[in-house]
This record gives sequence, structure tokens and C-alpha cells, in this order.
Amino acid sequence: MKYFKLILSFVLTIGIFFALNTKFGSIPPIGKFLNPYTGVWQNETDESITGEISIPDLKDKVTVHYDAELIPHVFAQNDLDLYRAQGYITAKHRLWQMEFQTFAASGRLSEIIGDAALNYDRQERRRGMGYGAEQTLNKMADDDTTSAMVQAYADGVNSYINQLEPKDLPVEYKLLDYKPEAWTPKKTALLLMYMTKMLAGGDDDMENTNALRLFGKERFDLLFPDFFDITDPIISKDTDWSFIDVPQTPTPNSTPVLDSISETIDKPNPDNGSNNWAVSGKKSTTGNAILANDPHLGLNLPSIWFVMQLSTPDHNAFGATLPGALAVISGFNQHIAWGETNATRDVIDWYKIEFNANRTQYKFDNQWKDVSVRVEEIKIKGKETYKDSVLYTHHGPVVYDKNFKSDQELAGYAMQWTGHIPGNGQKTFTELNKAKNYDDYTEALKNWIAPAQNFVFASTEGDIALWIQGLLPNKWEGQGKFIMDGSKSENDWQGFIPQEFNAHTKNPERGFVSSANQHPVDETYPYYVFNDGYETYRNRVINDFFNSKDKFSVQDFKDLHNNNYNLKAAEIVPYMLEHMDNSSLTEEEKAIYDEIKTWQFNNDINEVGPSIFRQWYGKLYDMVWDEFDVEDTALEQPFAYQTIYLLKNKGDDAFMDIVDTPETETAKDLFLLAFKAAAARLIEIKAEKGDYTWLTYKATHASHLLQGLPAFSVFDIPIGGDRSIVNATSEDHGPSWRMIVEMTSPPTAFGIYPGGQSGNPGSKYYDNFIDDWAAGKYHSLNFLQSNTATDAIIGTQTLTPSN
Repeated sequence: MKYFKLILSFVLTIGIFFALNTKFGSIPPIGKFLNPYTGVWQNETDESITGEISIPDLKDKVTVHYDAELIPHVFAQNDLDLYRAQGYITAKHRLWQMEFQTFAASGRLSEIIGDAALNYDRQERRRGMGYGAEQTLNKMADDDTTSAMVQAYADGVNSYINQLEPKDLPVEYKLLDYKPEAWTPKKTALLLMYMTKMLAGGDDDMENTNALRLFGKERFDLLFPDFFDITDPIISKDTDWSFIDVPQTPTPNSTPVLDSISETIDKPNPDNGSNNWAVSGKKSTTGNAILANDPHLGLNLPSIWFVMQLSTPDHNAFGATLPGALAVISGFNQHIAWGETNATRDVIDWYKIEFNANRTQYKFDNQWKDVSVRVEEIKIKGKETYKDSVLYTHHGPVVYDKNFKSDQELAGYAMQWTGHIPGNGQKTFTELNKAKNYDDYTEALKNWIAPAQNFVFASTEGDIALWIQGLLPNKWEGQGKFIMDGSKSENDWQGFIPQEFNAHTKNPERGFVSSANQHPVDETYPYYVFNDGYETYRNRVINDFFNSKDKFSVQDFKDLHNNNYNLKAAEIVPYMLEHMDNSSLTEEEKAIYDEIKTWQFNNDINEVGPSIFRQWYGKLYDMVWDEFDVEDTALEQPFAYQTIYLLKNKGDDAFMDIVDTPETETAKDLFLLAFKAAAARLIEIKAEKGDYTWLTYKATHASHLLQGLPAFSVFDIPIGGDRSIVNATSEDHGPSWRMIVEMTSPPTAFGIYPGGQSGNPGSKYYDNFIDDWAAGKYHSLNFLQSNTATDAIIGTQTLTPSN
């Protein structure tokens, strides 16, 4: 018996050991994860910021000073050492994030998550993300300087990875039970593609085609006009375009392909946008130009940005960097400051492709052209590799075909996207980091292909400017709104707008430049610019602000960043209140009516007006556009501005009638019906949560990149704002980096973002900026002018050559 007990005990021990160290489904190996020597407990300590570290292939010593916010100030003697150090330091604080984003970009999540990510991976492969990254990599390789710097960055990342012990791996690797792989220049290209996709412009060709087929051209043009009745463009309306001498592509005798698609691939968040602006010295209280930028992106942890100072004897740059890419992306140096907003230009078009019987060729100008085939091998954790053959035409990848989201045997839909065109956007930023004046800035921008961006500029010399930069197709009127026939060459992009004719302005008479994702130009610009839902509220609040007085200060800039005025509500709520028959309201509904009637249209956290408006307008919008709720048909509803225009000016239009009711409704009827539905929901929310103040209702949160990890996320962040408000903070989206730079010599700067410098959830630096960010506070950016520690520095680390 004693031997039986001994054997049983031994077997149970082996079984427990196996269970604790084996991954079952989505459950990590608990033993490895909880191991006190190598598991999650090892990730609670803060990062080391002192001492000496040996790095292979450094040419000289690199000094890294850390300030109290864990911002590294990197001082190197040459560019290659600088970017090798940037790679090392970024990996030290953000390794899992930077690698995970490249896995997402390249369609490789199945390798670490399993077959639950297979459809996502197929989608990204068919979108051509890997293909686009390879084009970018090839273009960077043509420039010896860029290529060497990108390789140095990769070497720096790998120097950090190679000295990691299992216990030192970021917690997410332990949770998902995998290890980092070597960093390569292609991963940097993938990171750039990840941002290119995130900031892609108009891509509603499929949906627009369906709307055209269902409602006809006249109705489509009413719902989706190229210009709204109010246009306050990025480039002032009084701009003289007479210097442009390359004409717009003439319109061919072409008709759209009226096909139907039931489901499209995932699109970027429509709220991906930004604000930027700059005032000249004549509009500044100090006589110095001042610049601001706040990119509006997902509120994730770790944050999308990592703040650094990058300095050599030749240049000294400071600002927000993207983990995985070189240089400062939104920032400043000793001479200039720069920032970006999304230009949201339509640089994605779709073509119907007709194949031959065995899908080896496609029809083009009454001939047959060969397709190329890219076999995508998708590795799946715990399962066999999945192979997906993606066909490529001269337009680009055939995303939709009989094997993916379509049932047409001998037809497909190919995507043409400037993101697939070889470009060296990385050089734009390495050159901006060194730029000393306006000419240097414009020269750096010439390398920028995609995504189209509005680059704002200010200098210590007093210049301000804004360029809408990207490689933009010179389209014929209406090209790109709908699916085109890919068998006709007349539908191809016939060329591109010459770079010098991209819309831009320098030192405008009004004394300021600004962009907030609105229409870039008015109708006088001689090239076709498709309205893909340009912002119409934030931009007017910003421009009205800068037209309101003669002089502006840094404090004014801070106040504008945090401006919660809801112009959209201000332009529709009084009209709805005036034209709604409130005689049938119950006592509870009347109380809500009285609340919104006294609202001053500020989306502050303790207000209830924003919550009532969100519910009321949301219900109203759905009622107006119930005609777009068509089964198995991809459709996008009209934009908010045009919806409000129609409610106020065409209140008896047929679209106001609710499809499923026998009565014929007008806008006036919908105001009441929507209000009653909104009130019912608000009463439920109050019962569930105690109130429906904007803080409670909106419940802003910053979620970990692995959405199933609430312990690594921050909830109920007390911040106002919303979509279409200058403080564009919604539930999980908003100002991801607020920066203000006064062009003193050297510049004086302030910045904040909703996160922290560390990617380690166990670190005090993981989310320590969020409270100040929510409160509208800023941190002074310690712009060191020499490799000398100041009182702001709390630790210094030295990177030394190991060879």
C-alpha cells in the first residue's frame, strides 16, 4: 500500500506540474505565469535608469538622462549611435507593444492568439499590409543613409532583446506564452504601414455604390455632397491658385459598376483625426510664433506615443515618438516645431475585376493580363498553417473574391491604395528632426507618400506654415466615389497632383494656420477633392477662436485644447426644441426636457445636457436613416452635418418618414418620437448608475491593447468633450498627445498624453499621466541644451560600446 501511495503521489505531482506549465485554450500556463522567479511577479519592479550598459556596434558612448516622468534624454555623438540607442531604449520600455503592433499589421496574430484571429489575419494579408511594407522597405533601401539608420535602430532593439532573461520578459509575453523575435527593418516598415492604415482616408466606394443603386444619383448627391453649404477650409478661401498649370484629369465616359457587397473589411476608426494650429508672432502675446498639435487616436495602454529627446552635435529634437519607428514624429528642435493631422483624402479606390475560367488572367482593355499570386502562409498557434492565395492585378490586391466575403466565381474587387506605393516616410521625420527653417521643412515633406497628412510648422525665425502632403491621385471629377470597372484603362489613376501643387500656405495674412480634418480647400482649387465626411464643427470653433481677438498666449492654446463647446448641439438643439410639440410629455420626460433646455452646450463632466443630446440625436439619426438598414448590403449613413442640414431645411423629405410605420412622419414628428425614446433610455441609465451626468454616461476609458485585460486598463476617466468637439474625447478615443511649443530660442514646450512612459502595468510610470491629462494640465518638457544633468534629472544611464 505504501508503494501505491508513493506512486500515486508521484503521478499527481507530475500531473499538476504538467497542468501548471501547459496552455489550455486561451488560458496561459499558470505555473510559468505565477512562478515567483520568472513569472508575473518579476514585472512589478520599475525600470532601471542608472548604471552602464554595453551595446554592440556603438561607435561612441551614449548618455541617457531620465527625468522624473521617465522621459529619456538621449545624447549621442552621431546619427547611427543615436538611433541604435533609440531602438534600445524604446524596446526597454515598450517591447511588447511595438512587436504586437507589427504582428497586427502583418496579419500574424494567429501565431500568438490562435485561430480566433484567423479572419483578422486573412483580412490584413488581403489588404496588402505585408506587400506595402515590402515596398516601403525597398524604397528605404534605395537611400543608404535611411537604410543604415533603420538597421541601427533594429540592432538597438535586438541588443535589448538579446540580454533579456525569461524573468525580464514583459508580462504580456508570459500571459500569452511566447517570446519576442528579432527586430528587423521590415518591422519598422510594418509599423509605418500600421499607421498608414489607421489614418487611411475615404474608403466607402462599396457602400456609396450600394447607396447609388438603391436611391439614385440625385438622391445620392443630396445626401453626400462634395461640399457642404458651409465650408471653412484648411487653406483660406481667398487663396490664389493661378500658379497651378497642370490640369485636372478630364472625365471619361465612364459609369460605375452597380454591384452589391454585403460585408466589407474593417475600416479605420472614423474618429481618427487631430487638431493642429500655429499663430505668427504678430498674433502672439510675446511676439513668438506658437504651435500646437493633438492627434486623436485610440486611448490605449500602453500609449501609442513614447516621449523622448534625441540629440547629437548636429541636431536636438524632442517630442512624441512611435515605438518601432525612428525619430520624433510630433515635436520640435532648436529651430522649428511641427505636428500632423489626418488629411483624410480619398486615396483608396476599388475596381471590379473579371477573371478568365481558371482565374490566372483578368480582362483589361479587351485583352487578358496575367495575375500574380501571393501565397500568404498564416501560422496558427496549436494548429496547421493556413494558406491563402491572394491575387494581384496592376491595381493592387484582389481583396474580395470567391474565397473571401464574395460569392462571385469569376469576379473580384481589387484595391488601389497609395499605401502600396513605395515611399520613404521615415526620411521625412529624420529630416524634420534636423530641419532649421521653412525650406528644410518643405524639403523633408517631399519624401512623404502616405497617409496624407496636414503638416503644421512654426520656426524661431517667425514663419508659420501648413502643407497638405501626400502622393495624391489627380482624379477626374467624381473618380473614386463608386466601384469602377477594372477592365478599362480610362478608370485607372492617370497621374498624381505634382507635389508643389498640393494645397499649402505660408505666413497667411490672417496670422494663423489650422487644421482639424475639415475640407482642405474650397471649390476654387483646380483638382478634385472628394468629401469623405470632412469635419465641420471642430474646425469652425478653432478658426472662430483665432478670429476672435488680436493676440494669443500659451494659456489660450491650453484653453483651446480643452475646449468642450458642442457646436453641433448648438446648431440643432434650439431648432429641435422650438419645433417639437412637447404637449404630450410625461412628468419624467418634461424634467429631462427642462434639463436640456437650460444647457449651454458645453460637454463638461458634471453636465447632463451632453448625455441627453447624445441619446436624443442618436435616436433621431437612426430614425431618419432607417432606409439604410438593408439586409446583406454594406451601407454608410450620411454625415452628421448634412443630416442636420436636411432636418432644418427639408423636414418633409421622404427620408424623414419611418419605413415601418403607416403614418407619414416629418422632422417635427421625429423630434418628439426620438426624444421620448431617448428619455426612456436615460431613465433606465439613471436607475442603473444613479445619474446620467456626462462623466457617468460617457465613461471614458483607456484599455490595454489586449482588450480582455481590464486589470491593465483605466476606467471612468473624468474628462469632458466628445466627437466633433475640440477636446475630442469620446469613450475610448481622443487627444493621444497634447503638445504646445512657443518658438523662443530655444523653444519652450509643454506636453501630456493619456498614459505613461512605461509599458509595464506594474510600473508607477504606466498610467501616471492620465489624471493630469484628464484635468487639462500640462507638463513642462525639459528640453536639455547640453549633455549635462540638471535638477530635473533623476537618473543617468550610459550606453558604451561592447566591441
